Amino acid sequence: MKKHIFILTTILTGMTANAQTEAEVFTTTDEAVGNITFTNNGDLVYSQHPFFEPVIRVKIMDAKTKESKPFPNEAWNTPRDTDDNYLSNVLGIRNDENGIIWMLDMTQRNNVTPKIVGWNMITNQLERIYYLPESSAPKESQPNDMVVDTKNGYFIIADEGIGNGGNGSKGAFIVVDMKTGKTRRVLEGTRTTSPENTPTVINGEHLAVDGKDLLIGNDGITADANFEYIYYGPLNGTKIYRVKTVDLVNENLSEDELDSRIETYSEKPNNGGMSIDKDGNLYLTAIETNRVAVVLAKDRSVKTMAQDENMVWPDGVSYNHVDGYMYVSAAQVNRGSAFNEGKSVATKPFYIFRFQPFVEGVSFR
Repeated sequence: MKKHIFILTTILTGMTANAQTEAEVFTTTDEAVGNITFTNNGDLVYSQHPFFEPVIRVKIMDAKTKESKPFPNEAWNTPRDTDDNYLSNVLGIRNDENGIIWMLDMTQRNNVTPKIVGWNMITNQLERIYYLPESSAPKESQPNDMVVDTKNGYFIIADEGIGNGGNGSKGAFIVVDMKTGKTRRVLEGTRTTSPENTPTVINGEHLAVDGKDLLIGNDGITADANFEYIYYGPLNGTKIYRVKTVDLVNENLSEDELDSRIETYSEKPNNGGMSIDKDGNLYLTAIETNRVAVVLAKDRSVKTMAQDENMVWPDGVSYNHVDGYMYVSAAQVNRGSAFNEGKSVATKPFYIFRFQPFVEGVSFR
């Protein structure tokens, strides 16, 4: 298996500054991988990036053989008019400690209601569907990623606010009560969920649609091991924020009261996915520079964790509790047709990398 070198830029867990260690190409695929999660035995369940309108929305890959098949089955990946019990447009995907894989279906490709679909890997059957009504997921909504908080009993969804021509200014959170299914839209268009004017620039080219910079709102999201804090930020923005989970889900707080409890946690690059380890180090995909960055818990400084020339638009980053690696996909979103005069310039293969975090990652969040 081909190995790639990355440079650690700090002293942590016995590693010396600028020490060299190895990151791996775990495997390659013929289609772009979005986000990744894992079954109890360490197999990869991943979304095929919806930006490229894949026929199969979600797949499962045997970690040993690298063989893939539709997840949870072919029927759930087959749109139809008779019902809406299928996956339309999935990016966000997470696991939980109960053996359930949760898939965030932002739809848009089909005329169905956005939803969260849970598939129980122990019983191999549907666990539950949570629907996101228009009051929580309006026209401009694009539910991107989520935290599955089984401790407090909520799904907490980062909404980019770029659906159906949205410009990111209505980025928000969607909070879903696991027990009742009740949904709420929180902090729409506020200072921490809307994008800053920091355009995405890759190899000197602005990520733009019809000549206008694409600015994306609330995007990367994760929670610490105890679900005490939610860490998040707009894709286009210079800051990571954090807020106590109990505050974010508290219906008795006004928007102003909630906003006043949000902490500016650290600096960051324009980033996509986000993960965390048990020491609180944050791992985030730096989409402009083919790398994964890390925000160190000890001083909140931002360093380079892993980098590779083939890590083009690193998207989701997730921890595999079985083998102890962080996994990251390279989706080549910037090479899609929307940003290249109507013609995709993405090239096969698409990569899935893995690297070892400083300490054990947080598996379920």
